[in-house]
Amino acid sequence: MIVETKYYKINETIKLESGRELKEVEVAYETYGELNGTKDNAILLLHALTGDAHAAGYHEGDSKPGWWDDMVGSGKAFDTDKYFVICSNMLGGCKGTTGPSSINPDTGREYGLDFPVITIEDVVKVQKKLIDFLGVKKLCVAGGSMGGMQAMEWALSYDEMVSHVIIIASTPKLSAQSIAFNAVGRNAILSDPNWNNGNYYHGEKPDKGLAIARMVGHITYLCEEAMHSKFARRFQDKDSPDFSFDIDFEVESYLAHQGKIFVDRFDANSYLYITKAVDYFDIEAKYGSLEEAFKNTHAKYLIMSFSSDWLFPTAQSKELCNALMKNKKDVSFCEIESPCGHDAFLLEYETQTNIIKSFLKEEVNE
Repeated sequence: MIVETKYYKINETIKLESGRELKEVEVAYETYGELNGTKDNAILLLHALTGDAHAAGYHEGDSKPGWWDDMVGSGKAFDTDKYFVICSNMLGGCKGTTGPSSINPDTGREYGLDFPVITIEDVVKVQKKLIDFLGVKKLCVAGGSMGGMQAMEWALSYDEMVSHVIIIASTPKLSAQSIAFNAVGRNAILSDPNWNNGNYYHGEKPDKGLAIARMVGHITYLCEEAMHSKFARRFQDKDSPDFSFDIDFEVESYLAHQGKIFVDRFDANSYLYITKAVDYFDIEAKYGSLEEAFKNTHAKYLIMSFSSDWLFPTAQSKELCNALMKNKKDVSFCEIESPCGHDAFLLEYETQTNIIKSFLKEEVNE
């Protein structure tokens, strides 16, 4: 499936939760399948922390598929023979949607730290503008990790439009431990001598700091079982230690590689803004309780967690389920056994496909 990234420019000012405003916001997005006559067969996919609009298929001349290609397409979980599937790059990102690396129309230069701090609510508000532009009347929202947070925000902010909500490996608020990991990543960037208070776009970039941030993140995406299965304590290309501070172990080499390839595709300032938006996400604080937050929603919910995910553990998904059940909402829950840690939502596609197909069966008009 060859796909093209498209761009939508919002011709109105976006007022943010902070009180600040953004104008001339552009949104990068991709679509798969066709919108039906009643405009109610749409599914909006919501990407995780460092994702983008390219969820499925291939760009012309590129051999790398979209980040959820195993889940999107003909006969797949999000079946493009039945559904009109949409994915957009989030506000604050660096893959086509307005973010800190974009040109500030007031100055003619990159925003850098002039870009306002954003929240998940702001991200969803921009997505809503895109959905309205595409003519969608009803939709299912689905996402893993940070994408699940966006799905929750959609259900709360635009209940009249959302018919189904799929939340995978996510949480209604970060734990203190998760906030701490994000803080370490941000501090690695802020401490890089090339960060230059965010004004690095025409010089050396804070690649070392961003690479370290990514390394820290990857540790949280796996789990002890996955780490042991992949690397154990094996040495990298040798049989004994060098007695130096060079790379000795395979796991060190893996993390270094992940950091290196990440800096080629992601912006350090975007990492700062997006992780802060995730930190701020707290439904309970905003509404007083989870039960109060979801009392007026009408969507049907599917919530999935993974047994080895210690970043967003099953207990956090169950907390959300309990709040929905107390409100007598239509909610299905499944904990999937997996050794893949938090990354399981990107890897365990066969099990997820069966569950999602069952959930969507006869629910969205063709």
